[in-house]
Amino acid sequence: MQIDGGWMEFAKRLVFGGCFVVLLMAVQGMKARTREDAGRKEIEAFNKRYVELHLKMDTAGFLALWAEDGVDLMPGDAPMIGQKKIAAWVEEIVAKMPGYKVTKQEMEFHDIHVCGEWASEWATEHQLVQPPDGKPPIDSYGKIALVLHREASVEWKVQQEIWNAGPKP
Repeated sequence: MQIDGGWMEFAKRLVFGGCFVVLLMAVQGMKARTREDAGRKEIEAFNKRYVELHLKMDTAGFLALWAEDGVDLMPGDAPMIGQKKIAAWVEEIVAKMPGYKVTKQEMEFHDIHVCGEWASEWATEHQLVQPPDGKPPIDSYGKIALVLHREASVEWKVQQEIWNAGPKP
């Protein structure tokens, strides 16, 4: 009887310990999902701002979304490394287009993945730009992939971007 009592006590503790481990794993899983959901909402807010800044043609605001050491991979160009180089490229393009106005900027983001301080996503894009002097609008479509990083300031920044033209759907 002494052996059975010891065995029953051991079995109870084993079952209790197993249940405790399962409960801890479930709590950790819920915390991870909560963190990922919060990160996803942050990325969705980032995306909304990203689109708004394009539509407003707010070059300074747009460039503020980039990490200092961000990389832009535009088709046909060498990689642009660093916020200063990217800023010079954007400012050069804008300087060549006085009087042009973005009238439509649509981006549909897909596959937002957040893992700690990093996130990735891709989007399809449609932009309508009105040139000055009544010239016909420029109607363009494209695809973009972004890698984002949460900085020490807690702000998400573009770490890497690759963009290319796409067909009209």
